[in-house]
Amino acid sequence: MGRFRGGLRCIKYLLLGFNLLFWLAGSAVIGFGLWFRFGGTMKDFSSEDKSPEYFYMGLYVLVGAGALMMAVGFFGCCGAMRESQCVLGSFFTCLLVIFAAEVTTGVFAFIGKGVVFQALRHVQTMYEEAYSDYLKDRERGNGTLITFHSTFQCCGKESSEPVQPTCPKELLGPKNCIDEIEAIISVKLQLIGIVGIGIAGLTIFGMIFSMVLCCAIRTSRDVI
Repeated sequence: MGRFRGGLRCIKYLLLGFNLLFWLAGSAVIGFGLWFRFGGTMKDFSSEDKSPEYFYMGLYVLVGAGALMMAVGFFGCCGAMRESQCVLGSFFTCLLVIFAAEVTTGVFAFIGKGVVFQALRHVQTMYEEAYSDYLKDRERGNGTLITFHSTFQCCGKESSEPVQPTCPKELLGPKNCIDEIEAIISVKLQLIGIVGIGIAGLTIFGMIFSMVLCCAIRTSRDVI
């Protein structure tokens, strides 16, 4: 009986540790989404006529997902501390829904690569429009073009001379912005995919721990 209670306590603490990691991951996701939307160089896009609302919507979804992760993590901690089968069962269901959503999103992202291409092309089109607007009226300036050059550390397209005044001073050598946008966004998407796989793996462990703890609690009550 003592060993059983010791094993039950071990599983309980493992589940608490998982929920702490899940809660911290949710906090990080929220912080990243808010910083990327309202801080850094991206905030300058919102002051322009052609702000990338398409991407801002994605960031709002990201913040919402982080809030959901924090709520589920807190929910799991309560279930583990109170050793409640009902709460743990609900926690398992929430994790199962999150895991199913991650798998579905990954499958659609893999099959529908055209959506990713459209998103990439959208950013490149924004740059080309800002580039053309600047060439039409150099005196007016173009904050969007300056922000693009600063964010992606690039300058112009085939040549940097037409837009040299808007280029970062610390930039060494010419860099085609169309190519840089494609390269940087592709790397970011790969990182997002890796993080998604990591969270999915973490979710599987959470489901296992919650189910084992739930069964152990039921067994201990039957023994008593």
